[in-house]
Amino acid sequence: MEINLGIPETNRQQIAEGLSRLLADTYTLYLQTHNFHWNVTGPMFNTLHLMFETQYNELALAVDLIAERIRSLGFPAPGTYQSFARLTSIAEVEGVPKAQEMLAILLKGQEAVVRTARSLFPLVDEVNDEATADLLTQRMQLHEKTAWMLRSMLD
Repeated sequence: MEINLGIPETNRQQIAEGLSRLLADTYTLYLQTHNFHWNVTGPMFNTLHLMFETQYNELALAVDLIAERIRSLGFPAPGTYQSFARLTSIAEVEGVPKAQEMLAILLKGQEAVVRTARSLFPLVDEVNDEATADLLTQRMQLHEKTAWMLRSMLD
């Protein structure tokens, strides 16, 4: 069935491709955060364990919002490890880092998600896709705040 949202199909496809990269970054960050929640040790265990849980729960909700926006634009959302690995800008972490390194890794991940979201704005603005712009703005605000909190723990 034809989709007529006031955004040409070519632009919708480009936005969906960008959102797919955002979805892959978000899911990869979710996996890292959940892994660190399970494996953190040390004197800040309780604080970090709870903080990581809050973060991965938020990321789990976010992947659904991003995937549903891709679907709303008329394209399939990626949903496999293989597609996420191909699309993400976040490097996979081997082993179990120490707590301070976990914080630094998650900080880089949060900032990567912000950069990916920000990169979509020129196209989204060009075609007046306010729904995607709203999603991107909300994601950026949350990831920038989380990055600030992680950065503060590293000082």
